[in-house]
Amino acid sequence: MEKAIVVGATGGTGAAITEELVMRGIHTVAFGRSIQKLEQLKASLGNPQNLTVATGDAFRPNDIVTAAQGADVLFHCANVPYHEMATKLIPLGESVMEAADQLGVKVVAVDGIYPYGKRQMDLVTEEHPKQPHTKKGKVRFAFEQMLFDSRWSRAKAMIVRLPDYYGPTANEASYLGSTLEAIAAGKMAFFIGTMRVPREYVYLPDAAFMIAELASKTDTWGENWNIPGAGQIAGREIVRIAQKASGSVKPVIPLGRAGLSLVGLAVPVMKEVVEMLYLTEEPLILSRDKYEKRIGQVRATSFEEGITNTIRALQGANRRKSK
Repeated sequence: MEKAIVVGATGGTGAAITEELVMRGIHTVAFGRSIQKLEQLKASLGNPQNLTVATGDAFRPNDIVTAAQGADVLFHCANVPYHEMATKLIPLGESVMEAADQLGVKVVAVDGIYPYGKRQMDLVTEEHPKQPHTKKGKVRFAFEQMLFDSRWSRAKAMIVRLPDYYGPTANEASYLGSTLEAIAAGKMAFFIGTMRVPREYVYLPDAAFMIAELASKTDTWGENWNIPGAGQIAGREIVRIAQKASGSVKPVIPLGRAGLSLVGLAVPVMKEVVEMLYLTEEPLILSRDKYEKRIGQVRATSFEEGITNTIRALQGANRRKSK
């Protein structure tokens, strides 16, 4: 991998992957819609010489083709809001794959665990049956089938699957990201799902490292890959660590079905979370066996360190904004 383009570079996973690639010395193009956000991303990384920015619409293949000239790997990190997933996710993916096929490049598609449906293994391997029972799970499964469709004769894809994630660049696409943002700002926070059941989370810098490792290999394409976290942790413990790091003692309120429906009256996208709450009650835990057998040891920052780093980074960003 000599040159890469990150589509959706200012999002949570995109920003983390962009930073990892730049640290590896790879010439990287950060692609997104907002020049202001792209320039802010570049500045936050110290304006490295091996990072360029390019604006465009990921729904227009030609915009991607123009920006990606000379790249050999494309990281598809662009996403759509929950309430637009059914209508926009597949067209977005098709646009990215059409561009990649024109260019003859490899595609790393960042996705989640929804296509697995309800857990059928204690540790979910990449061979876990794909039996989604939710609307979003079915759309995500169709997205996978589209990526691996035979019509793409020149592009090769892989899918990397993350559990819920957190980190300095996480945003509203992460259940936990918005919770930690509020705690860092000293505000009352919401926590989606029960705070008693331990769940799996991956620290985004760890995920970005593992994804870059996979993209640097020659025998990883055409497959699904789990990107596991550092284990399981309950919401109460997350809040304890985050409040200790932030100095905030504002309340953190768990949101179940009733709470999400109520909040959804003001924030419609929150209604869309309700069907995914089964993952907070019967969590999926990703197996690390395939990654460790073929790539190496999983990188797993402890929750204490990862959450503390995230809170401090968010507080630093808040201070810079207030100046």
